[in-house]
Amino acid sequence: MVKKVVIVGAGPSGVLLAHYLLRRGDQYQIDLYDRLSDPRVIEFSNARTYPISLTERGMNALGQIEGVEDAVRAISLEMSGTIFHQQNGKTRATSRKKPLVTLDRTNLVITLLELTEKYTDSRLKLHFNHSCTEVNFAAKTITFQTAAQTAEASPSLTVNYDLLIGADGARSVVRSHFLNPELLEVEQNYVSTDYKAVLLPRLDPSSHMHLEPGKIHSWRSDGMFVVLLHQFDGSMSGVILFPPQNNPVAALTTPEAVLQFFRDRFPEVGQRMTAAEAETFLKRSPSRILTTRCSRYHHGDSVLIIGDAAHSVSASIGQGCNAALEDVTIIDRLLDEFDDNWAVAIAQFTDRRKADAHALVELGDYAFPSSSKLFIEFVLREQLAKTLHQLFPDRVAPSLSELLFESSVSYAEILQSYKGWIAKVKKSNQQL
Repeated sequence: MVKKVVIVGAGPSGVLLAHYLLRRGDQYQIDLYDRLSDPRVIEFSNARTYPISLTERGMNALGQIEGVEDAVRAISLEMSGTIFHQQNGKTRATSRKKPLVTLDRTNLVITLLELTEKYTDSRLKLHFNHSCTEVNFAAKTITFQTAAQTAEASPSLTVNYDLLIGADGARSVVRSHFLNPELLEVEQNYVSTDYKAVLLPRLDPSSHMHLEPGKIHSWRSDGMFVVLLHQFDGSMSGVILFPPQNNPVAALTTPEAVLQFFRDRFPEVGQRMTAAEAETFLKRSPSRILTTRCSRYHHGDSVLIIGDAAHSVSASIGQGCNAALEDVTIIDRLLDEFDDNWAVAIAQFTDRRKADAHALVELGDYAFPSSSKLFIEFVLREQLAKTLHQLFPDRVAPSLSELLFESSVSYAEILQSYKGWIAKVKKSNQQL
């Protein structure tokens, strides 16, 4: 019997899950909905976009679908380490055994969507500009409002489902309906820093302002943090993070002030920033990230939430997209284990994923310290751990960064290995 699967959210995990289910055969007919426009047909500057880094766990999830890994690598760059720029102009570099694969989030989604074009409408239908407004678990229906509709002009669209997957982000509408039929414990907190995107144009090859390719570049200054990644087209993109109150970013009122701010605080960034980008930066509203912990990820025998809807995390450790993609592989393994019995598989997903998901949020909040003094200790700890692990691999765990970025070790195991450090950073950050 064919099961109708409705996936809400056409981000990386939602589209990848469609690929995984469709390869299982003709037993699934999938409708994929998203509140935003199709990124394949809109101006790139209007897309929801920011750079992401894919680690071993993320690439492993992508690599299990034929053609996806090659297509992603074709539009990505590999980063073999990080360069920390100090305020005195000196730099400190760290290397990676396994490089990160970096690309723009929108380009990842476009690539995954383009690879669905081989499926007919009888197997996969894509619906953009559809906002989820209501879920009726008893009737197994879900209601959407299209961007062109208003309550007065046209009725909403209500569709049936056999299986419903909420991949609709930290402010998940699907998850919000879990609260109605029975108790769901959800803890959400804003990350302690706001952020704005920073975009630097491609430079003329003769320019002397190049930042070393193949490296992630970062700067720290007075509680602010900038991270930039090279992009495939030669540009650089990233973010500046800053405290929501009493910060210099909020005081900037002109493009000239923006340029002067970056030239003073982050000289290498300010030298490359254009007047046009300074003006655009000024117009961007500060964004905030929600972290999410849930007591379960399923409802009944037919509804599941994944990705940020289940466990949104601080961007500080670059694991949000990787964890969301890993969710898909876990679902796939559970369906194999229980012969596509969704009632059992989704309940098992909660049981097997919750410890890792909660640990992920804890690591995102406290793996890296806010204190400059403690950050120096972190760097020294990293160097010591790498050296000792090489000498005594059976007795000393890899460094925290190596476990996060270069392994598929479970988040719960990583947290257990570094619980002392996490507790120390937590206490320090709370005092700050």
